[in-house]
Amino acid sequence: MGQASFWAHDTALPAEAVSVLRARHFVCVHLVEHRLWYLVDDVRLVASELATNAVRHARTPFKVRLEQADRLVLLSVDDSSPAPPVHLATDPLSTAGRGVSIVDLLSNGWGVTETPGGGKSVWASFPTR
Repeated sequence: MGQASFWAHDTALPAEAVSVLRARHFVCVHLVEHRLWYLVDDVRLVASELATNAVRHARTPFKVRLEQADRLVLLSVDDSSPAPPVHLATDPLSTAGRGVSIVDLLSNGWGVTETPGGGKSVWASFPTR
């Protein structure tokens, strides 16, 4: 996504369940700080899903990055696992396996980029007004 950033914020979190809450809070604080209230609900939910995947599946410390570039807000979650997220076809009554579907539904676009050292960055973009 090689665009110049207008602003960017990062936080590093351990692979613990409480980090999902911290990732959601981090996103809320910075979106409100930059007067992007209308993005809070969607970006917070996507951050929650990506952070949950990092905690449950990667089981490594992870970094959350939130930045604005051009007319997009970009959320990325980097971890040390090379395994990409899996888009599961789930039973409608299932309580798990919907994370990638939620990311796909709420974001403008999303993807996975390999990072140096064998990890990955899972990112999602959201248009600004």
